[in-house]
Amino acid sequence: MADSPTNPYAQAGVDTAAGDLAVELMKTSVRATHGPEVLGGVGGFAGMFDASALLGYRRPLLASSTDGVGTKVAIAQAIDKHDTIGQDLVGMVVDDIVVVGAKPLFMTDYIACGKVVPERIADIVRGIAEACSATGTALVGGETAEHPGLLGPRDYDVAGAATGVVEADALLGAHLVQDGDAVIALGSSGLHSNGYSLVRHIVANAGIGYGDNSADLGGTWGEALLEPTRLYTTPLLTLIETLPGAVHSLSHVTGGGIAANLARVLPQDSWAEVDRSTWTPSPVFQVLADIAGTSIVDTEGTWNLGIGFLAVVAAEQKDAAIAAIGAQGIAAWQVATVHTGARPEGDFEQGAKGVDGGAVRLVGAYADGAK
Repeated sequence: MADSPTNPYAQAGVDTAAGDLAVELMKTSVRATHGPEVLGGVGGFAGMFDASALLGYRRPLLASSTDGVGTKVAIAQAIDKHDTIGQDLVGMVVDDIVVVGAKPLFMTDYIACGKVVPERIADIVRGIAEACSATGTALVGGETAEHPGLLGPRDYDVAGAATGVVEADALLGAHLVQDGDAVIALGSSGLHSNGYSLVRHIVANAGIGYGDNSADLGGTWGEALLEPTRLYTTPLLTLIETLPGAVHSLSHVTGGGIAANLARVLPQDSWAEVDRSTWTPSPVFQVLADIAGTSIVDTEGTWNLGIGFLAVVAAEQKDAAIAAIGAQGIAAWQVATVHTGARPEGDFEQGAKGVDGGAVRLVGAYADGAK
C-alpha cells in the first residue's frame, strides 16, 4: 500500500513506497550477476546459492570478508555522484578474499540512509552489481534501511560481505613464502578507499570545494577523489591459474599502508625492504601532501601511494608474473625481495592487525625525488 499523510510510518520519516521503487530500479543490475547457481531471484528474505558446485572440491575452504567504503561516501554525497561507490565496496570486500587464493562465490550488501531516494540507491547498487560481474561474484541479496533522525536526508553508508572458496591445498599465505621470493607490486588507480578522513581534512583546511577544478588532477576535486578502486580479483586468479605454484602470498594494500599490509603475509622469521626508487607515487598523493605541507613519507602508514596489491612470488617466476599481470592492463614491478634470518638495524613494521608476521620497511627515495 502506498504511503500517505495518515500513514504513521510515513509521518515518522520512513517511505516504504520509495524503498519498493528502489528495489524495482535495481533488479536488472542485480539479476545480471546471477548464474544458474543463484536461486530465488530478487526480493526474498534470504539469498540462495547452490552449493553443489563445491562437491567437485576435495577439501573446500570457505573464505569470507566484510567491509565498507569509509568516509569516501561523504564526497559522493557532496557532489551527488553515487555510481562509483559500489565498485569501491566490491574492491574492499571481494579483493580481500582473493588474498588467500579463493574464488568469490556471492556477496550481499547493506545500505543505511536517512531518506530513500530510489534513483540514488539504484546508482549505488548498479555500481556494486557491475563490479560483482567483473569479479565473477553473484550479488544474491541486500538491504536498504531508512534511518530518519539518525542520518540526514542526504546521508548514507554502505557495507557488504562476501564468501569465496579455495581448495585447501591451494591456500595462499605466509606458510608458502621462501627466502629469495620476489615481492611484486600491482599499481593502484589512486586512493582507492582508504585514508579519506585525512583527505577530507586536508581539502577542508585548504578551503577547497569538491566542485573546484584542479589542473594537477585533470578535473574537479570531487571527480578525482571519487576515482573508483581498481579490482584485482580476476587478474590475480588468472595469474594463479596461469603460473601454478608461483604465487606464494598476496597482500591487499588498504588501511595501514604498504609496510604493514605486506608484513601480515610474510612468515615471522622473514624481512623485506621495499625500495621506494622503483616507482613514483600517483600524482594525487603528492598534490594532497603538498597542500597539507607534509612529507609524502609521513603518509605511508595511511595511503597506498600507488600500490594496490602486492604478490609474493617464486624468484624464478617473477618475470613471468610481472608479464602476466601487465598483459591484463595493470602495471607491475618488483619492489622487494624476501629474506630470512638476521635483518639490518633500524625500524621495521613487525606484523600488523594481530598477525605475528614478518618485518617490513620502506627504504630509499621515490623515483621522482618525492619526500
